[in-house]
Amino acid sequence: MGAIYADIELINNDDMALERRHFIDQDEIRRMFVNIRVYTGADMLCINESIQEQLKFPVMEKRKAQLAIGQFLECDVVSSVELQFKNRRTICNAMILPGDAEPLLGCIPLEDMDVLIHPLRQELIVNPDHPYYAQMKIK
Repeated sequence: MGAIYADIELINNDDMALERRHFIDQDEIRRMFVNIRVYTGADMLCINESIQEQLKFPVMEKRKAQLAIGQFLECDVVSSVELQFKNRRTICNAMILPGDAEPLLGCIPLEDMDVLIHPLRQELIVNPDHPYYAQMKIK
């Protein structure tokens, strides 16, 4: 099974709030499309320093992350990251990986958007059981 990638729009949600309050114009909202690796081995969204430099998400804290090779890395964690995929969206935190490291879409945002990996087509899809909006369990 090869790597699975999806086109995701990343948006600075703090900018969205400023636009709603008419402090900035809609065209000033920092956003970009990223072809991101869907990686269920990661918990969180992981973006790289190049993406962070362009979108300027607020840094909240530092955390240690264990890479797939077993190495530990100290990373900044940013907030107010809005992700959009098809008719789904979520706002989450993201870990900042060094340089131009490959961005990763982990389990937490996947679950929150109610999207799945289609095993035969090897692509990210909206959950066919809930095609019109995300469904969550709260029990």
